[in-house]
Amino acid sequence: MKIYETLEPSPCDTAVALGSFDGLHIGHHAVIGQALTEPDLMPTVFTFAHNPLYDLGGKAGGALMTRAQKIARLESWGVRQLYLLPFSSVMSLSPRQFVENVLGGVCRAKKACCGFNFTFGAGGRATSDDLRQLCAEIGIRTAVQPPVIANGEPVSSTRIRGLVANGRVDEAAALLGHPYGYLGPVLHGQQLGRTLGTPTLNQAVPRDFVLPRFGVYVSTVHIGRAHYCGVTNVGVRPTVDGHRVTAETWMPEYNGPELYGRTVQVDLLRFLRPEQKFDSVDALGAQIRRDGQHSLKIFREQHL
Repeated sequence: MKIYETLEPSPCDTAVALGSFDGLHIGHHAVIGQALTEPDLMPTVFTFAHNPLYDLGGKAGGALMTRAQKIARLESWGVRQLYLLPFSSVMSLSPRQFVENVLGGVCRAKKACCGFNFTFGAGGRATSDDLRQLCAEIGIRTAVQPPVIANGEPVSSTRIRGLVANGRVDEAAALLGHPYGYLGPVLHGQQLGRTLGTPTLNQAVPRDFVLPRFGVYVSTVHIGRAHYCGVTNVGVRPTVDGHRVTAETWMPEYNGPELYGRTVQVDLLRFLRPEQKFDSVDALGAQIRRDGQHSLKIFREQHL
């Protein structure tokens, strides 16, 4: 997949999906799918490196995936060109300038796809109806995707963030179309898990991510092409130090080499219990092993 970080002209005609696409949930998949159905057009996504609200001085919710995760998922869907730009590169353009200069000129779009609530142009004052009208004037076809409904409500990144923040990661996964997880290097920790017989992967949840509810989760750990059951604690480790947010994962069935420095994907599958402070480190170790047995049962059920 070719990635553009500037307004570099496309070498060919395209079908372009437009949006911020935070999390790439099932609603986003429906929008982008409209750009994948044209055999004579290059399937392209036009999006932003960061949530546009940051550039507008507003408050944006936490991210749901890293840049690397977003690129990998778009490529797996069949996207072949990605415009991943700073919002400042287009934020001052009028709606007409965006359609004529960016879609028509830079992207060479013959089809433009967006969601029902898409806005564009300076101040975000133009809607999907305006996109349809302006595109028609220069011969660009449009496809506007209606909301995708789940349990009676539209799927949205805001709704998914709320689920993650409340520990309802299994419900969030149903709306995302994939588990909520993070990709990052394995860091050196205090080696407490090794002392307890439950050595852990220590990782930092990406700083700009939506923070899941503190507690213990069943997880999947992806190491190369293999995946393992994990017991992941997200929180401040109240029994040990009680102030620094960490994400630590024990894999009950992993017997491989040390993973320090490797980049590892951890997906949170289900919330097990809140964080709690134990009377002793031994009591903590016993609970971790009970969590491991519970997690293995759930993990095996989901990976039959």
